[in-house]
Amino acid sequence: MNNLIYSLNKNKKGIAIMTIAALMTAFGQLQWKLSGGDINLHLITGFVLYFLGAVLMIVAYRYGSLSVLHPILSLGYIFALLLGTLFLQEVITEKNILGTLLIILGATLIGGGEN
Repeated sequence: MNNLIYSLNKNKKGIAIMTIAALMTAFGQLQWKLSGGDINLHLITGFVLYFLGAVLMIVAYRYGSLSVLHPILSLGYIFALLLGTLFLQEVITEKNILGTLLIILGATLIGGGEN
């Protein structure tokens, strides 16, 4: 447990930036979905958000360890699930909840410690 807390403290700036990057890419993907496959403002906005998310990922690696930060990208799946529910009226099933919990557990176990 001490190793997890140490790792979080050491990488907190990178973790924050990577979390924002995952959120931006999820919003970008939502915009792509809303575009309906047409070239319109939603599609362009999606590309811009996804690009900015990718740039933030690169920046985040300056503030933390790869082994800690990279698993945080899996939060994008969780954000996409929530955005789909909020904006597209998609239904969250028990499988979705179980999968989300497994993603959180896996990201914690993989990225939770550097040593």
